[in-house]
Amino acid sequence: MPPLLEIRSLDFFYDRQETPVFSALSLQVNQGELVRIKGVSGSGKSTLLRLICRLQTYQNGSILFKGTPVESMVPAELRRSIIYVAQIPSMIDASVKDNLLFPFSFSSNSHKSKPADGELLEMLEAFYLQDIGLDHQARNLSIGQQQRIALMRALLLDPEILLLDEPTSALDTKSASMIFASVDYLNQVQGKTILMVTHSNYHSENAAIVSYVLENNKLRKE
Repeated sequence: MPPLLEIRSLDFFYDRQETPVFSALSLQVNQGELVRIKGVSGSGKSTLLRLICRLQTYQNGSILFKGTPVESMVPAELRRSIIYVAQIPSMIDASVKDNLLFPFSFSSNSHKSKPADGELLEMLEAFYLQDIGLDHQARNLSIGQQQRIALMRALLLDPEILLLDEPTSALDTKSASMIFASVDYLNQVQGKTILMVTHSNYHSENAAIVSYVLENNKLRKE
């Protein structure tokens, strides 16, 4: 069985830039793993996630999802299989419930059933948001709370892999610890495969974690 996600000898340059962002970068992510990539600001961590979900284009190498090049996948299929959670959570001007259910309004997700209120309330508790009601205005929440809503929204779509882009970058230590606890919940309880990039230290007893450092245009396993 091939890895769930595989990157082979990836090269990426920005236009007119002589120094590559990535040079022959390779990575495997297996089913059920929580892969963490650390690196300083500007090392290319977020760019790597954007290349995986085809928001940017690389020059050489290949990115395979279950053995299939991502370029040959139908865009809707790619979006269903791999969900990218951005560094700054995007909330519509509506309630928490409307934000959680918003993706179900798109035709690409029409095959999925909308969760009932009871399921949503259980998820709020699992993500340490039990004091937040479904009718609360999402944009009035803190950034840390919004980030957890974004993680919940991604989970509801049941992707095969989650790409998390610096989920704690704008948070204090307490809020960051809640995000990391939520990430562990997604991986250990919900069984989600996760690729997360971060500059933060992530202390966890989760045995599924595989850690890398991005430096000098390549990944080094910790």
